[in-house]
Amino acid sequence: MDDFEAYVVAAWPRLLRSAWLLTGNWHSAEDLLQTVLSKVYGKWPRLRDQAPDAYIRAALANTYLTWGRRRWKGEIPTERLPDAPVTGLVTDEGGEIALRQTVAAALARLPRRQRAVLVLRFHADLTETATAKALGLSVGTVKGYTSRALATLRADPALRGALVEEVF
Repeated sequence: MDDFEAYVVAAWPRLLRSAWLLTGNWHSAEDLLQTVLSKVYGKWPRLRDQAPDAYIRAALANTYLTWGRRRWKGEIPTERLPDAPVTGLVTDEGGEIALRQTVAAALARLPRRQRAVLVLRFHADLTETATAKALGLSVGTVKGYTSRALATLRADPALRGALVEEVF
């Protein structure tokens, strides 16, 4: 299974970005990706010669959707954060960090299924048919979710300055 380890090392950044687009934060994205990779490990001999990225991204979306149905999320909110963030370490001359944060906030406001459809369609670059198959939906439902999600993002005042099509 050395090839699985080599695959994970090479694919980790791009798969983590997909998980982040679904969850909206890096810690949950890492948890989601690790959960999916632990499930994929046993199936690796069958997947290695096919398209593992597409399979894993579909598994990310499906696992993410099932996490929304879990009763306990594993976090207990507190009134005060324990540590203050370190500032001044990252420069953002092009405004990319602010755009990423704005997009993450806008995605977080979408219903979970619409967000999963957008991530698979535009970030993972799956077709409508492949997205429908991955999520167990009809193609018409995928088209509807895509249309409603993009309309919501286009109407979002926080994204007015950015072209939604460029973000995705």
